[in-house]
Amino acid sequence: MNNIHKTCILGENVKLGDNIHIGPYSIIEGNVEIGDGTYIDAHVMIRGNVKIGKDNRIYFGACIGYPPQDVKFKGEDSWVIIGDNNIIREFVTIHKATGEGEKTVIGNSNFLMAYSHIAHNSKIGSGVIIVNGAQLGGHVEVEDYAFISANSLIHQFVRIGKYSIIGGGSHVKKDIVPYALCYGNPDAEIRGINSVGLKRRGIVGERLNNIKRAFKILFFSNLNVSQALERLKSEFESNEDILHLIKFIESSKRGITKKSKEDL
Repeated sequence: MNNIHKTCILGENVKLGDNIHIGPYSIIEGNVEIGDGTYIDAHVMIRGNVKIGKDNRIYFGACIGYPPQDVKFKGEDSWVIIGDNNIIREFVTIHKATGEGEKTVIGNSNFLMAYSHIAHNSKIGSGVIIVNGAQLGGHVEVEDYAFISANSLIHQFVRIGKYSIIGGGSHVKKDIVPYALCYGNPDAEIRGINSVGLKRRGIVGERLNNIKRAFKILFFSNLNVSQALERLKSEFESNEDILHLIKFIESSKRGITKKSKEDL
């Protein structure tokens, strides 16, 4: 049974699952689908082509599915797709994509804290934490279990690798490799591996040591990136963690964030 406040405005094409709560003065219009068990607070705005999965919690003032802040956008039919079990706090904004049929995607079990912004065409994995006020530009990709601290600015088209952590107030202009600890302003820099985050996710022992060894080769040897990649391939031939690191770097279009000069 759904609990829909009498002041809520629901468009005629909105499709609701079961056990959904929608609070006062929320407005939901357009081709919107909301899955079972999702709780929507007061004054939430959802508009356009939006599909929201099960058991999400969306707080006061969140705004989902509005047009992108992109001069290339000409009113095409695009989407916001949100998975299951996400927490979307106060005044989070998630914009639909630029491009006919394109999507802005949020995976599962993410925690988007107050005033964070997910711009058009961005792709967020699962288990990601984005802290208050962090701003993601268009086409940003964030892999699983990354942590983006408060007020960080992520340049458009940047990719954030899985299990990485970005310190508060950082300006990220190039890709952050998986497993990294990174922070800095005006330019974020690699400071090492995200040891605490990796251990919390159960990456310990030999697996953790292999990541440490790979980072030494990549960032703390005298090898350039191409030379470091060749050495990683030869030393970690069948290691899935390092193969992912190699693949991430080789597919980078913006280049990867460098190590801090303070650590030289």
